[in-house]
Amino acid sequence: MEWWLVLIIIFAGAMALLAVGMPVAFAFIIVNMVGVLVLQGGGRAFHTLTLSMFSSVSTFTLLPVPLFILMGEVLWHSRVAFRAIEVLDKLLGRLPGRLSILTVLSGTVFSSLSGSTMANTAVLGTMLLPDMERRGYRRPMSIGPILASGGLAMMVPPSALAVILAAIAKLSIGRILIAALVPGLIMAVLYMAYILVRCRLQPELTPAYEVRRASLGERLDGVVRHLLPLGLIVFLVTGVIVLGVATPTEAAALGCLGSFVLAAVYRSLTWEVVRKAVGGTVHISVMMMAILVGALGFSQLLAYSGSSRGLLEAVVALPVAPLLLIVAMQGIVLVLGTFMEQIAIMMITMPIYIPIVTSLGYDPIWFGVLMLINLQMALTTPPFGLLLFVLKGVAPADTTMRQIYLAGLPFLACDLVALVVVLLYPDSIGWLVDWVYAK
Repeated sequence: MEWWLVLIIIFAGAMALLAVGMPVAFAFIIVNMVGVLVLQGGGRAFHTLTLSMFSSVSTFTLLPVPLFILMGEVLWHSRVAFRAIEVLDKLLGRLPGRLSILTVLSGTVFSSLSGSTMANTAVLGTMLLPDMERRGYRRPMSIGPILASGGLAMMVPPSALAVILAAIAKLSIGRILIAALVPGLIMAVLYMAYILVRCRLQPELTPAYEVRRASLGERLDGVVRHLLPLGLIVFLVTGVIVLGVATPTEAAALGCLGSFVLAAVYRSLTWEVVRKAVGGTVHISVMMMAILVGALGFSQLLAYSGSSRGLLEAVVALPVAPLLLIVAMQGIVLVLGTFMEQIAIMMITMPIYIPIVTSLGYDPIWFGVLMLINLQMALTTPPFGLLLFVLKGVAPADTTMRQIYLAGLPFLACDLVALVVVLLYPDSIGWLVDWVYAK
């Protein structure tokens, strides 16, 4: 059977199972099993695939996944993370669009503590949207910043999806986390710059209101008591990796320990918090590991069938500039992201994309960061971006999907600017990775 026909059948099978609502992990595991039975006749090949699928997740390199999740769960359920919003609110003073700016800053801080885009969006929407509505903020300046900032959790460490992408593509987890940090911060700065400029041009979008001016003592007290301790957690997770002091696994363990200690210091660490945090961690971790089992088995099935090699040779032989191929691959991801789940997209594309990228002479870490930016954009791209519906669930009842779509478009443009910068200037992210790993 020709490789291209096998490839079409494999993808059609996976897409059909996903279309009928089967969970991502089970859909790919079934495709893997059926594919090996049909192509290899079962027996030893089936046994080898089964062993390799499960041994792929019993590795020390994936330990950061449950540790990062546990850290975020403890900080959420103990409500330690929410103290940062109050402090940031006092620090902003009377900036134009201050609540929109506060949303971006809070989203960036929360991203460094949770790594979950859905949790980030839901929390920001629940906590900040009612106040913005009460202050008379128009939807472009209330809903838009929440959508954009919620997606930053995919870029700012500890990003659970970045770890999964690294595992699927067999890339260095530490390198991908560090490389994604730079465009994540660029995007946050672009969001705030856009908010400030638009609020200057259209002040009616964010009506001014009386703000009690916090004294210098109050600001310093908030920073020392609430912001710096959370900053220490961020340092334990990201800083020690950047400084080359610890591996991602060690950093995840330090961050997890720090979250328990901080919750205990604030007297927020109760048995109920521990129960919810551990339960949530087990639930999410098992789901992610099952997904990785299916993803890594899928890449092996493509190798067994010869589809990977056949597609690689066909793509490399195309009379097209390599950079245009990269753009085309990213375009496919963006289109898929408007109606498919992010993890499913990574599972389908990365086993095929990474060999092509490597053969074209590009850095796979750079390509992985492009994928993360693109997937982050897909979360807020109409009509079916996941975060659009998450925000609809916490927005006021009179909020329409059209308002949500329009509010997110300017911030999508900011994401596109960041994507183009990283695409055309790989050194914009490569310098930090090279600096960290040169030490």
